[in-house]
Amino acid sequence: MLIPSTPLHGLQCTLRDLDDAAAHCGFVRWQWEYTRATYDAKIVDPNTNADYYVRIDARCIQGRLEHPEAVLDIRHIYVGRGTFPHGLDYESPVPADVQKRAVQALHTLHGHLTAHG
Repeated sequence: MLIPSTPLHGLQCTLRDLDDAAAHCGFVRWQWEYTRATYDAKIVDPNTNADYYVRIDARCIQGRLEHPEAVLDIRHIYVGRGTFPHGLDYESPVPADVQKRAVQALHTLHGHLTAHG
């Protein structure tokens, strides 16, 4: 499920700032390659015990991704249901409570980035 609009969309910041804020807010940079980095936060649905992940897709627009001062642009944000061993299913319905918690996590991350970045 694509989350179409949050304060994070289009935000630009350094890799260092995004890594620090993400870690502080429960997001982990799981993947990074060349010009792309993704950050995930896990949300467990208490009704079904299913794992969902909020995934932030960021692209390097200045510098090299492995350098802390590289500038990233946040492009897309998704919520997907974890499906071992295949990754994330973005087509499964996402419970309203999980959606609400995902949006809250994104707002917390945005607040941390804008207050400390």
